[in-house]
Amino acid sequence: METIILNLDEIAAEDVPDTAELPAILNGTITKPDDFYKLAFEYQHIMMIYESGIKQIETKLDILNKENKISGRRNPIETVKSRIKSPESIANKLQKKQLPITFESMVNNLDDIAGIRVICPYISDIYSVRDMLLKQPDIKLILEKDYIKNPKESGYRSLHIVVEIPVYLSETTHNVRVEIQLRTIAMDFWACLEHELHYKTTTRVPESVRRELYRVAETIAMTDREMEEIAIELQNLD
Repeated sequence: METIILNLDEIAAEDVPDTAELPAILNGTITKPDDFYKLAFEYQHIMMIYESGIKQIETKLDILNKENKISGRRNPIETVKSRIKSPESIANKLQKKQLPITFESMVNNLDDIAGIRVICPYISDIYSVRDMLLKQPDIKLILEKDYIKNPKESGYRSLHIVVEIPVYLSETTHNVRVEIQLRTIAMDFWACLEHELHYKTTTRVPESVRRELYRVAETIAMTDREMEEIAIELQNLD
């Protein structure tokens, strides 16, 4: 069954532009102010709903944090970061997938417009946080990719889940997809630096560098496992 994030028909008809005009605005060819205002309103409305979806998840994570603190349990969440994809990134991804660059195509085909990154101390915490979130009745799991058990060829490790959560507005309800990436501190350290290295170079990364990045990723993964074993050993002493 196809999952629709937003029902564009629920927005007032006079405020909804022809979505086929989106490539024109990206190319700077729209000349009518009214058309520009309508597109801007449409985009802001959709992004507001995605931002609300992020806030819903962040609130749930914050509540779990506070519950662990009050209960005297160790906190499985170190930090939480969030972001909304930029218009340029959205358009580039649609183009890469050979999909129409329209609002309808965007909301129906992209799972990562709204993104949250959860950084955890240990690997076991990643799965604990995942399970706590998915136990909540208003969160529906859409997709899961476990790059911890099955790392990418580059050495990248992380648990990716796409969830759907309802956003309640004054008169409408929208089911919004949010991508959540769960990593340890060490995984995030490697992934951020690896991204920075790729971002800063326009040339193809040499094979020798790829091998070195993979070696470092393996070393970090081993450190993650060893640190968790130490933590378990210390907990058993209590």
